Amino acid sequence: MKKFLTLALTLTLCLSLAACGGSDAPADAPAPEAEGAETTTLTVAASPTPHAVILEQCVPILAEQGIELVINQYDDYVIPNTAVEDGDEDANYFQHIPYLQEFNETRGTHLVEVAGVHIEPMGIYAGKTESLEALADGAVIGIPNDPTNEGRALLLLEAQGLIKLNDSTNLSATPNDIAENPKNLQFQEIEAQTLPSSRPDLDLAVINSNYALGAGLNPTTDALAVESGDSPYVNVLVVKEGSENNSAVQALVEVLHSDAIRDFITEEFGGAVLPAF
Repeated sequence: MKKFLTLALTLTLCLSLAACGGSDAPADAPAPEAEGAETTTLTVAASPTPHAVILEQCVPILAEQGIELVINQYDDYVIPNTAVEDGDEDANYFQHIPYLQEFNETRGTHLVEVAGVHIEPMGIYAGKTESLEALADGAVIGIPNDPTNEGRALLLLEAQGLIKLNDSTNLSATPNDIAENPKNLQFQEIEAQTLPSSRPDLDLAVINSNYALGAGLNPTTDALAVESGDSPYVNVLVVKEGSENNSAVQALVEVLHSDAIRDFITEEFGGAVLPAF
């Protein structure tokens, strides 16, 4: 009987010590399942400025949600779309809606916008000619050679009274659509990213703000003229059709539409980039 009681007491003491030992763990220690939680990786193709700069602000916020945002930069308007179409990138952030629509139509891709983020007002910049008023007869103007941005540039030139188009609602206008050209202006169709460096050879250049900013030009202070605030060219976050409801993508959308990102865009770019939400 004594042996039985001794054994019972020993078992009770062991169980008590085991329970006490468990209470020594820190109160804020992560649960075992949290320690094994996997990080979700979301890759986004972006233009260096301002797109990648804006996305960088999202990195620490998404990290708190277990999402690693990987930003891959491109100085190109084609590869970011084909990379998403082919599954090499989860999303991209570099283009406006008219360009996306034209790309899908001509390339047969299946890309969709999931969030409008900002507007980059296109501007006219001086080259050999320092002002619009000083523009001589036969002056040469550089414009982007991609369809939607070319039309956009021509609409901006029309707004300054330099030309008149056959149809001012045609976002895909080309120099062939110019109805009136009183100064006999000549147009050089140039890749958008090389327009800033081509200015010394041109009288004027019409440049997208992302490339202007990358070249140290600020549309609000350096441009001779800029688009109005009601521009339809909102830059968007894009994914392949079917990925719109991906949880990591939706988390990025929520962050991009936050007050923190709106304030950052406003303060960082001083009006050269405008929030569109």
